[in-house]
Order: sequence, then structure tokens, then C-alpha cells
Amino acid sequence: MAARPMRFFAAPDGFRYHVEVSNPGSSNAIVVFRHPDPDFAGRDRYAWFINRGPEARSVTSRLDPKRVLDELTDGDVAKLFRRSMPVSAGWN
Repeated sequence: MAARPMRFFAAPDGFRYHVEVSNPGSSNAIVVFRHPDPDFAGRDRYAWFINRGPEARSVTSRLDPKRVLDELTDGDVAKLFRRSMPVSAGWN
């Protein structure tokens, strides 16, 4: 099994989150921000990436997670983090 493409994001809280793209569809994918400490996995966050490219109009196409991650600018990742939601309700 190939490793998932990943990058990092330095959040305002000082933590360096691992950023992954999962569940790609034709027009969207989930961007997951994984907390660096596995003991605090309840602090993982996620946001929806919405694609407006030509493949979004084809129900049979799928976004490539690596390509999505490569095309996201640092500003895009920061915006997604600001809009992200907790994966688990355990830290609310």
C-alpha cells in the first residue's frame, strides 16, 4: 500500500499538524488536519475542499489526493484550517 501524500501546517496554537486529503470525489475531498501527538487524536480536525474544475462535472471522475494537496497553497490550507471542525466531539 502506497503512503498517503502529506504536508504540514503550523497552526496558530503552535502545533504542526499533518495535512492529508481523503475520501476524494469528483467535486470534493476531505482535508484532515492530524494532531502531531497521537495521544491527542481527539484534536484532529477536518474541512471540505470543494473543486470547481472540469472533473467536478463528471460523476465518474475522482480527484487525485496528491494533486489536491500539491495544488493547495499555504493560504488555502490556512483558510481550510480556520474553517475546520473537530473530527471528534470529545474536546468540546
